[in-house]
Amino acid sequence: MDMSSSRQAAIAAVRARIAALETPGAPRSAAAVLAFGDARVDASLPGGGLGPGRWHEFAGEGLELETAAAVAAFVARLAAPLAARGEMVWVMRRDDLHAPGLTGIGFAAERLIQVCAPGEAEALAVLEDALRTPGVAAAFGEVEAVDLTAGRRLQLACEQGAATGFILRRRPFGGEPRKTCAGSAAATRWGIAPCPSEPAPGEPGLGRPRWIARLERCRGGRTGAWIMEASEEVDAAHPFRVVAELADRGLATPAPLRRAG
Repeated sequence: MDMSSSRQAAIAAVRARIAALETPGAPRSAAAVLAFGDARVDASLPGGGLGPGRWHEFAGEGLELETAAAVAAFVARLAAPLAARGEMVWVMRRDDLHAPGLTGIGFAAERLIQVCAPGEAEALAVLEDALRTPGVAAAFGEVEAVDLTAGRRLQLACEQGAATGFILRRRPFGGEPRKTCAGSAAATRWGIAPCPSEPAPGEPGLGRPRWIARLERCRGGRTGAWIMEASEEVDAAHPFRVVAELADRGLATPAPLRRAG
């Protein structure tokens, strides 16, 4: 099977799965912003959260660029409330997403459709088609980069389908980073890193998962950085609790040098 046939087969499989899961005649849930539930974060985002009809970009550093483990967990937790609005499509190049493991962080694995694409172009094409498909509330794409042309196509697909897109920056097979054009059409761009958990006072073992989330770019909003912890209830309306707000010390002005003597 050539690449074109593989892409068409993947798209057809997504459409067939969605059609089978949809309830005939059922209206789509009303779209609303995906709020974090903490004013320190929501005030940085236009509309008080991540709105539908847009796509957002998330990336880690170091080994995370290859595995995307912490990034995938954070994005799955963030998008978990969207399962009540429709199906979720996860497009990847390396078939290593453990869907049952997402259940423990509140993600409805039974609403998930997984698609493994042979390359970057095919992954973006399937993601674009999923975002504009009726019945899809959110679509996730594990790709190395999104140039301006692909980004604009994704944005148009989000608007047409009133869905939310999530790009997880990943080089699933390692290697040198691919050269890309500067700029992005993403509504927000985030840097995600794992953070040590802390057990509750008097309780042994590990605490709830934590991440360092840096909002590096936001159209119509402002940047910021926070330590976020998964909410105690896996089905909570707001999936995170903000533990601390991080200051950007990199912008501090150094003290002037003084000459001795």
